[in-house]
Amino acid sequence: MFTERTSVGLDVHARSVAAAAIDSVTGEVFQARLTPSYEHIRSWVADLPGPAAAVYEAGPTGFGLYRALTESGIRCEVAAPSKLQKPSGDRIKTDARDALHLARLLRLDEICAVSIPSVDQEAARDLVRAREDCRGDLMRARHRLSKLLLRHGIVYYGGAAWTGAHDRWLRTDAAPQLTSPATRMAFDADYDHVLTMQARRGRLDTAIEGMETGSEFTPTVRRMCCLRGVSTLTGFALAVEIGDWNRFTGNTIGSYVGLVPSEHSSGSSRAQGSITKTGNTHARRLLVEAAWHHRPRYHVGAVMRSRWDQAPAAARARGDEGNRRLHDRWVRFLERRKRSTVANVAIARELAGWCWSLAVMND
Repeated sequence: MFTERTSVGLDVHARSVAAAAIDSVTGEVFQARLTPSYEHIRSWVADLPGPAAAVYEAGPTGFGLYRALTESGIRCEVAAPSKLQKPSGDRIKTDARDALHLARLLRLDEICAVSIPSVDQEAARDLVRAREDCRGDLMRARHRLSKLLLRHGIVYYGGAAWTGAHDRWLRTDAAPQLTSPATRMAFDADYDHVLTMQARRGRLDTAIEGMETGSEFTPTVRRMCCLRGVSTLTGFALAVEIGDWNRFTGNTIGSYVGLVPSEHSSGSSRAQGSITKTGNTHARRLLVEAAWHHRPRYHVGAVMRSRWDQAPAAARARGDEGNRRLHDRWVRFLERRKRSTVANVAIARELAGWCWSLAVMND
């Protein structure tokens, strides 16, 4: 329940902050245009009739303002933008009106706050997302190179692409076929970009593996690695992206990562559509990719046993149970002739629940 006297709404931007405050005793409204300086915002809030509580929307400005206000003894909430209630008939949007609307919602306790990561967790999240960006850059660089060759009728038939054999083919067979100096220069530029992205991804992978060892996320990661498709990189990324797993249950974690069907029901009619794709995009992609690993026949190999050796016995048993169930689900989907993409999303949704059960498990 809201107990402070003054509710403060902050519409935060890179170069300006629109502030609005409501005094619940007198009903007076205070409005100001502030600089992004934390000290400026903190001093303005401190001059209001106290005690005061503040709220601003989560966005690219991060959580520095939250930490600055909290250290000063001012309660601060960071609102989830997608959960803010807004009148459907409101057709005027300004920074000042947005700040006042936030202040009113805070006063009514209608703010859905996001989970605030610790400084270490935010740093780990930055590293994981840098690796994700590098992965995307590498994929685009490879596509550019392969499509350049395809435009000139040069296609690789020697097996899987982007292996050692494929790399040798690019240097010894594909490149000499480009007779135009301009085209050869374009090939060299694209090939160099691929090598650069590969080296950068390798450095980030090494850094993530080093950070995972001995961190606060290590027990959670090692328990989740008992599942097929969840390597150290995937487990660490899920751990830092989700943060506090105790916020969810096995049923709600799928909704958080946007893997549940959308629905529009009214009266006796019920219509379900594609998945919502809300929440954490990175976590959803990792779960969807990991779900494909449960399609082949389940076999406990050397890699899985090495992961199990680092996890508690209860986690190993839980992981083995999850691996068997998820593979059986795949088999049933295939017997019903379900499209593989649809089946994989369903498996990913259940995989999120298994990850949750291992994350909240006590060692």
